[in-house]
Amino acid sequence: MNALVTGGLGFIGSHLVERLRKDGHKVMVLDCGLLNSEMDGDVLTTYEVRDRAVDWLFHLAARADIVPSIQHPSCYHETNVTGTVRMLEQAQESGVKRFIYAASSSCYGLATELPTPETAPLSPQYPYALTKMIGEQYALHWMQVYGLPVVSLRLFNVYGPRQRTNGAYGAVLGVFLAQKANQRPLTIVGDGTQTRDFTHVSDVVDAMVKAAESDVTGVFNVGSGHPHSVNELAWIIGGERVYVPKRPGEPDCTWADATKIRDALGWKPQVPFWYGVQSMLEDVERWKDAPIWTPETIAQETATWHQYLGR
Repeated sequence: MNALVTGGLGFIGSHLVERLRKDGHKVMVLDCGLLNSEMDGDVLTTYEVRDRAVDWLFHLAARADIVPSIQHPSCYHETNVTGTVRMLEQAQESGVKRFIYAASSSCYGLATELPTPETAPLSPQYPYALTKMIGEQYALHWMQVYGLPVVSLRLFNVYGPRQRTNGAYGAVLGVFLAQKANQRPLTIVGDGTQTRDFTHVSDVVDAMVKAAESDVTGVFNVGSGHPHSVNELAWIIGGERVYVPKRPGEPDCTWADATKIRDALGWKPQVPFWYGVQSMLEDVERWKDAPIWTPETIAQETATWHQYLGR
């Protein structure tokens, strides 16, 4: 197949590109980080997809992180919503056979139904989650109106090699690994008993490929189905710990009900949490030059978060 991956230089996207090429598919990458490439550009300004024979379009390009989305919501809307609409237009006009949208489990907000099925109420707590949810709704609307075959995969707490190490204060594992590499205390939010459905990137990529190869459409959760606490993660990483205030708008637990994707695609996670974290810990020096977060810098970075979400 001819596959196009938007955001193909990113954390998940780069793993997806590798998998697709390994499986023998021809892969094009659209990413604003590309220079002098046949697909140089971004999802807001590039229209070359219309001129290419694309069978599978994987739309992963997006602005991530919570705090910047609170500070610059219009930028997030432009990329995550308008950019998605542009790609949907091109996919429909050029006859794309499968459109795979990388959605976010953050659309569930403070979920009260655990494990959380796809039918649970959507309640995004911050602009990033809102824009990803709206992007999904547009994709499903394109399927309804134009007949574009769409699969939206709501991803839960993805981790793994090449996890982003720069930019805003983000995913807990990357924060911990940078602190470990530099022999600094691990900063634990709240009391650390909150749990997350950590899902290895290779399992996420497998779900995306299975979705493209299938004829199913609709929304599917992609999660391990086995939440682990932040304290457990800190214990595996090892080292001194310090605690920072709990943040409003963050769930106490994320926990995917992955029954639907298991039944429809035969997908199930293959990488145990302990093994996945240990394999990253063996390469901890890679995080040596990543931002090192302290209680003071975290307080400064998340001040906007507390200001608006703590009301």
